[in-house]
Amino acid sequence: MTLCPIAIVAGCKACPAFKVCPLKGVLGDQKKPEAPAAKPRAKK
Repeated sequence: MTLCPIAIVAGCKACPAFKVCPLKGVLGDQKKPEAPAAKPRAKK
């Protein structure tokens, strides 16, 4: 859910505080990067 008024109107990328905003993933529209899937180990 986007709660930041700037993120609602223009998106996080348009915000002047984007680089220093600690809550862009919580209040804004930025998604958390997905963790890479674990690769199966090769059999010896």
